[in-house]
Amino acid sequence: MRVTYSLAALAGVTLGRPSPEPRSLAPRAVAYVDSETGFTFAETKAAATLSNNIVYRIAVPANVPANSNYDVVIQVVAPNSLGWVGLAWGGSMIKNPLTVAYPNGQKPTVSSRWATGATYTALTAGNKSNGTHWQYTVKCTGCTTYTGSSGGITRISPTGTTRFGYACASGKVSNPSSTTATIPTHDVYNYVSHDFSAGQNANFAALLLKNGVTDESGSANATQAFE
Repeated sequence: MRVTYSLAALAGVTLGRPSPEPRSLAPRAVAYVDSETGFTFAETKAAATLSNNIVYRIAVPANVPANSNYDVVIQVVAPNSLGWVGLAWGGSMIKNPLTVAYPNGQKPTVSSRWATGATYTALTAGNKSNGTHWQYTVKCTGCTTYTGSSGGITRISPTGTTRFGYACASGKVSNPSSTTATIPTHDVYNYVSHDFSAGQNANFAALLLKNGVTDESGSANATQAFE
């Protein structure tokens, strides 16, 4: 029998059952220029299995004023062997934005698994799958600024390094078109340090418009938003 956890259950535990001693990866500042969307991403790879990685890419606006809220573009590439992947922006499963995604044909489903969490808007490019991998590319509002467990505001530096928690499973989601679908319990969880400095984009707002998404001031019609 497959064990599944609902949204409430996932938010109520800290990454589920224990695993071998987690290893934190050294921060990397590897720039990846995506020819499809035009964004420059900071790229970090996280081990999903002994032979496969999840690739996490994050693009940020350049020259964000101090103590300001800002959107990011997230691009994740996962092997087809994984039924879902998740990213905890504050490094744990409670009181920080949780980005959970799973394959759904050519348009993977992306959702926020914290009740007061982030919202996502899919770009018109960068959401796809093939014979080996599936990929999503979304704008996130609320991933980098949130109310933490102490009740204070947490802001992730757009030029610094932060520790993420990540999790994944080979089990498939039974209704992958739903943003509130229950997900099988994770097979792997661990931590990775991500350096945002390589993902700076001076033309961030223009690239959003090119990919059919509004910036915060907004002047284009947004694509479907996932919450």
